[in-house]
Amino acid sequence: MKDSRRSFIKKTALGTTGITLGASSLGFSAKSYNSIMGANERINMCVIGIRGQGNGHLGQWSRMAKKDNVFVKTMCDVDETLFAERVKEVGATQGEKPGTQTDMRRIFEDKDIHAVSIATPNHWHALATIWAAQAGKHVYVEKPCSHNIWEGRQMIEAARKYDRVIQVGFQNRSIPNVRKAMQALHNGVIGEVYMAKGLCYKPRGSFGRSENSAPPAGLHYDLWLGPAAWRPYNEKRGHYNWHWHWNTGNGDIGNQGPHQFDIARWGMNKDEHPVRVQSSGGYFKYTDCSQETANTQTAVLEYRDGKILQFEVRGLETNGEGAFDVRIGNIFYGTEGWMELDGSKWQVYLNDKGEKGPGSDDEDTKEESPTGYLAAPGGGGHYANFIAAVRSGSKTDLTCDIYEGFMSTALPHLSNISYRLGGQSLEFNPVTEKFINNEGANDMLTREYREPFVVPDKV
Repeated sequence: MKDSRRSFIKKTALGTTGITLGASSLGFSAKSYNSIMGANERINMCVIGIRGQGNGHLGQWSRMAKKDNVFVKTMCDVDETLFAERVKEVGATQGEKPGTQTDMRRIFEDKDIHAVSIATPNHWHALATIWAAQAGKHVYVEKPCSHNIWEGRQMIEAARKYDRVIQVGFQNRSIPNVRKAMQALHNGVIGEVYMAKGLCYKPRGSFGRSENSAPPAGLHYDLWLGPAAWRPYNEKRGHYNWHWHWNTGNGDIGNQGPHQFDIARWGMNKDEHPVRVQSSGGYFKYTDCSQETANTQTAVLEYRDGKILQFEVRGLETNGEGAFDVRIGNIFYGTEGWMELDGSKWQVYLNDKGEKGPGSDDEDTKEESPTGYLAAPGGGGHYANFIAAVRSGSKTDLTCDIYEGFMSTALPHLSNISYRLGGQSLEFNPVTEKFINNEGANDMLTREYREPFVVPDKV
C-alpha cells in the first residue's frame, strides 16, 4: 500500500510543470551561484511567513542592513493584509522598502535573492526548504524543521545535493551560556550523563470553537494549506491555532518542545536516534475547544546504550522543577550529580548532598574557550551565525545545520506517533528510520500530500 502510494507521489511530482524547481531550471547551478557571493557583498533575503515569528525574522534581518550588508529584498505571505504595516516597519529600519509576494514560488524564481528565511506553519517547512535549495537559495528555517520524519530526511538530501547552507532555528545552539553548559556536560562535570529531561510547562487556555466559513479577504487559503490535506477554512484552525491541529501542527511537544529536545540530545551527546519510544497524555480541563493535540503529555525515549531522554508537556496550572523552578528548560542527571538549565542560566549540583558546582554565574565559566567551541561563528546570535556560514559557504560554520535540526526534530515526531497510537511502546530502527513490526506507526512517518504541493521522493 505504502509503496504504491509513494510511486504515485513520485510520478505526480515529476509530472507537474513548474512546481518541482531545480537550480538548473532557473539558469544557474548551485556551484556558480556560490561563486558570486563575496565576503562583504550584499546579501538579499526574503522572509516567507511574516506573522508572529516571521515578523521577528523581519526585524532581525533588517537590523543587519547597515552593519552586515544584509537586506530584506522581499517579504512573502499568503495574507496580503499584513503587507502595508510590515513594509513600512522594515523600510524604516533598513532604509529600503522591501517588495511583497503571496506565492513563494515567485521568490524562488528571483535570481537576486540569495537566501530565504522560513517562518511558515510547520506543514510548509520541508517543501519550502527543498524548493529553495533546488533554486540555489540558502535557507534559515524555523523549528521543527519538518512536519514529519520523512520530510526531514528529504531536507538533508536537498541540502547536500544542491550544496546549500541550511540553518534550523534552534537558537540555543548560538547562545554562549548554553554552549558553555553543553561543554561542561561533555567534559564530565556531572560524570556520565545517563538521563536528560526536557520541560515544557506552558499553561494555555481554550481558544474555543467556531463554524467553518469563507476565508477572510486577502487570505490565499489554498496557498496557506499547501501540502496539507484540504479542509474548509475555520478561524480556529488558522493563525497560531494551527499548532494544535495535526494537519498543520505538532502540538506543544512539537512547538516549544523541539528547543528542549534539542538541548537534551545535545547535552547527552547523542548523534543517533533512540531505539524505543513511549508517549501518553491527553487534552484535559477544557471541553469547549477544537484542539486535537495534547495539553498534557509525557514521553520516554531510550537509546541503544540504555540511556534515557524524558520529556514532559504540562499545559495547565503547575509547579516548576528543581532549585531554579524550571518550567521551560532542561535537567541533566549524571553519575556524579545533576545540572539545571533555565534559558541561558545553569547550575551544577554535586553528590548526594547537592553541593553547588560550576554554574553560569561563575567567573571561570565566562572565559572563552581557546578551541573556539564556546563562540558561535559570526557572533551576535543564531541569525548572524547563518550569515557567516552563507558568506563562507561552509555548513560546518553553522551551529545548527539541517542534520542536527533533523535529529532533534525527529524526537517530538517519534513521541507524537506513540501518543497518537494510544501510548504504544514502539521499537525504532535508527539506521533505516523505520519502526519495527508496526506498519501503522510507519505510515505516520510521512503523510499524503496535496497536489501540486508534493514533497518529492527524489529531491
